[in-house]
Amino acid sequence: MEPFTTLTAIAAPLLRDNIDTDAIIPSREMRSVTKTGLADGLFAGWRYSGVSSREPDPDFILNDPRFAPARILLSGANFGCGSSREHAVWALAEFGFRAIIAESFNPIFRGNCVNNGIVPVELGCDAIARIAASLGHWPANQQVTVDLQRCTVSTAQSDLWQFQIDDEAQEMLLGGMDAIELTLTRRDAIDRARAADRLRRPWIYLEQGREDSAKEQITN
Repeated sequence: MEPFTTLTAIAAPLLRDNIDTDAIIPSREMRSVTKTGLADGLFAGWRYSGVSSREPDPDFILNDPRFAPARILLSGANFGCGSSREHAVWALAEFGFRAIIAESFNPIFRGNCVNNGIVPVELGCDAIARIAASLGHWPANQQVTVDLQRCTVSTAQSDLWQFQIDDEAQEMLLGGMDAIELTLTRRDAIDRARAADRLRRPWIYLEQGREDSAKEQITN
């Protein structure tokens, strides 16, 4: 994944509460188990004029040419609720979003964001409304900055808010790592712990020859 430090970009306001994962990407749009090919189905129920259509609905925010290049999404409370489908985050990431600023997140969805390089920023509803109001008619000239190292969100008008994120999530996002890659950064400590445990409890560690024999007995 691409590391995230600081992002200054257009923010798109989708100020609705309880946006669930089926709204983010309807199940009919999930035609694969990979992370690609999903952006076209992002918010399909709102972006397009009908279920079987790809005719853009001009009233939807991401169909507005001013917000089409947005990499930051503004939203309301309980974002990402509903099912735990990771496809929702994959679709957001493939579309180009690197940060979502919302009043709150579903916990599973928040974890999926961190595992896929999207920063979940929690701010109060008044702060989000102020950010949305700051965008004006030309959001390209009123971009929003998310600074993960300092845990701040700021606007072109110099408004600034602090947000909180747990240390592990911050480390993963700054380093562009998923949970496995983060664990492997502690490889030396893991090896030392295993070596110490082997000395304390040698009976639970099979020698290679005995291990192969045990595997053969299990197979037979």
